[in-house]
Amino acid sequence: MTEFRRYVALGDSFTEGVGDPDPSRPNGLRGWADVVAEQLAARDSGFLYANLAIRGRLLDQVVAEQIDAAVSLAPDLVTIYAGGNDIMRPKFEVDDLVARYDAAIESLTRCGATVVMFTAYDTGWNPVFGKLRGRCAVYNELVREVADRHGARIVDFWRFDEYDDLRMWDWDRLHMSTIGHQNMAARVLDVLGVDHGVERAALAPAAFQTRAQERRENLLWAKEFLLPWVGRRVRGTSSGDGVKPKRPQLSRV
Repeated sequence: MTEFRRYVALGDSFTEGVGDPDPSRPNGLRGWADVVAEQLAARDSGFLYANLAIRGRLLDQVVAEQIDAAVSLAPDLVTIYAGGNDIMRPKFEVDDLVARYDAAIESLTRCGATVVMFTAYDTGWNPVFGKLRGRCAVYNELVREVADRHGARIVDFWRFDEYDDLRMWDWDRLHMSTIGHQNMAARVLDVLGVDHGVERAALAPAAFQTRAQERRENLLWAKEFLLPWVGRRVRGTSSGDGVKPKRPQLSRV
């Protein structure tokens, strides 16, 4: 089994840890990557961890801001998820996007690191984001090809049916909840082949909701999340404007 000592996490809100609040941590977030780092650190007192991910980043921003910075840290493990925010934009050229992603993954694997990539989640059950399902499916197939070409490992989020439960998601239904992040940490550690103590989610059946309760929740979600989110798209602003990486340098956990 491979032992990892220098882990760098790259990407957007998914990897920064949005949806898993912890006021004691940088940016006020924990997230699955922190949990993975904690498990790896428990195996090696010299383990170091950096997290360069920033919410709202598009793929080209991740590539421009994070790839060279990661390579300069000489990691032996890199996790990266990028492209999710691009999928939600009105204009989306998937072939060009993944071609740029491919070049970035080549740079990471060339430095000798084990690289872990992610497919996008299957949004088919979601009444709003479900309209993106076709885009996600095409993106995922191309990402799998990139992983095969460069020997990267894949965490196949598309096939994780446990995320069909709303309790795995934060109030905004876009970012994972604390339970969702914990579950993702276990999934990543499994792909790495690392023995760990992180339990996968085992949720009891959800409480029954009437149609009226569902409508009220949907209207509240649209008011508090969807409309402001659309407004940022129209204004060309991002939730990540002014946000800095929470762990810009390798350090002990």
